[in-house]
Parts: sequence; C-alpha cells; structure tokens
Amino acid sequence: MGFGYLFLDEKVILLLYQKRGLVRNSTIMWFNKKPILALAPLAGYTDQPFCCVCREVSGENFVIFREMVSAEAIVRGNKRTFQMCEFLALERPIVLQIFGVNSSAMARAAKILAEKFKPDGLDINMGCSVPKVVRQGAGAGLLKNIRLAQEIVRSVKGANLGIPISVKTRLGWTKDEEILKFAPMLEKAGADLISIHARTARQGFSGQANWERIAKVKKILKIPVVANGDIVSPETAKECLKTTNANGLMIGRAAIGNPWIFSLISGKNFAPNLKEKARVILRHAELHEKFYGNLINFRPHLLAYFKGEPGARKKREKFVKITTLAELEKIL
Repeated sequence: MGFGYLFLDEKVILLLYQKRGLVRNSTIMWFNKKPILALAPLAGYTDQPFCCVCREVSGENFVIFREMVSAEAIVRGNKRTFQMCEFLALERPIVLQIFGVNSSAMARAAKILAEKFKPDGLDINMGCSVPKVVRQGAGAGLLKNIRLAQEIVRSVKGANLGIPISVKTRLGWTKDEEILKFAPMLEKAGADLISIHARTARQGFSGQANWERIAKVKKILKIPVVANGDIVSPETAKECLKTTNANGLMIGRAAIGNPWIFSLISGKNFAPNLKEKARVILRHAELHEKFYGNLINFRPHLLAYFKGEPGARKKREKFVKITTLAELEKIL
C-alpha cells in the first residue's frame, strides 16, 4: 500500500501476542478482569476485519463480542453463518453471540460453536430491537417473555460448554424498571454475566442512556454487570463506572470509525493524525476485501471514520462509490 503499512501474517502476530501472554488462558483473563472493557456486538459491524483492526490499534486490554448469528442457521449448518463466526487467534479474548427463540436449538447452536471455534465465551442476545428479529420473539422480544428467556439461559447453560454464558439485554421493552425483574430471573437461570444497554427496546438508540438504572441492577445481582450506552470517551467511561458501579463497560457505536477508543479508555493517550488514520483505514479495507471479496459493505465504515471532519460531505460522495482498494488509496 502507498502508506507503507507492513502486513503481518497471522502466525507472526500470534507469536508476538503469545510472548505478551495475551492468548494464554484468555477465557479466565477477560472474565476475571476488573474492570472489564468490551467491544459490543453490532450487527453488520463487529465482523472479523473490524475486530482485527480494533485489536491491532488498541492492544489486548479489552474483550471482543462478535456480531450476533442465528442459532437456527448454525444448527442447519449454514455456510455463510459459520463464516461470520470464524475468528483469528489474535482476536482473543473473544465471545460469540447467538439469537433465537427455540431453547433446544439455542443450546445445540451454542455447543456447535463451542466445539468448532472454542471461543472464550458465549453470549445470548436479548437486546436487539430490529423489527425482523423482534417479530420472531428473539432479541429484545424476549424482554416480553421472561419464562422463555429463562428457559433459553438454562438450556444453554445446561450444555456445559466450559465457558462463561452471558446475556446482553436492555432496560426493558417500554419501561426501564422492567430490568429490575428481568435481570434477577436471568441470574437465577444460570447466566454468568449480564451486559445492559441502558435504554429500552422502544427507545432504540434515541434519548439518553439511564446509567442510574444499571446501578440499581448492580445492587441486586451477585454476578458481574457490564454497562453499555453513551460511553464515547475516557471521560464518559469514568463517569459511567462511577455512576453504575458496574464490573465493566461495553462500547458499541462509539468504536465504529474509532477503533482507538479502547486504547484511549485504557489510559493510552493516543489520537491518530490524518496519516495514521489513512493507514489504518487502508488496513481495515484490505482485511475487509480479503474476507468478503469486495468493499461494498465497507462504505459505512468509511463514512464513520470521517464523520464530523471538515469536508465530510464531499468525501461521502466519493466513499459511497468505492469498489476497490486502489480507488480508496487514491482518495485518501
């Protein structure tokens, strides 16, 4: 590439990480870390290329939660879904996330993923508010069906996978106090950890995250609680931990276009200049093209990298037409 990026083979990177102790006992490392710092699972974004970039620019001080996959698709052996679950050793510690409404299928899918990929944890999605997911009763739809939510957790936990079983959810379907009943039921069913997006399903991503409600959940649970929502900087990270007394933080949208955020929150004051940003964007694009075969779905990432910067509108017009690495390098 024109910016002089040194492409390292995965085996080389893995060797470097092993020397630093990253991939040794990674399951224990992430789950017992205080505070836990995590990349939230975001459909369409937290795929292998993006997660690798986050790890490369922010180091090992956070756990990766991959984008959700359908339990039914896993059970059916869907090739595309399995591809979504593939990860490189340098991504560890890593947690795979599943969604669905059939407790038996959820347990079977969890077992398949645990045996095939050996992740450092398995997460159950009970927070996605996308209509096509909720209409199935999955994702945030489970907030309206506590019995089924419990049954799913018990089934997955009963598969005895030997890794932490966590749940990502929201404060409730319409009222944020619903979590005060929902969370203890998940704990009782066997969840090892709960991460909570501090908004209701009806809110989606609108309004302000209610960290105070997570603080109340933390007081009534014995298992770790991870706070999510409106954590966009080292300052808000510190404020959220202070307000919630949570065991950790999970960052989602704020990481898109800003894979350096985990390094910043970990206390490494590094703000990339334009040349460094261009280098990382090209690296991300290279990994994306290698994984998918094209850059069409990379365009949203491009827009995020330059969001709020001078001339963003003109860049946007060019970015939405990008199809090759050569075109991208020329623009950058």
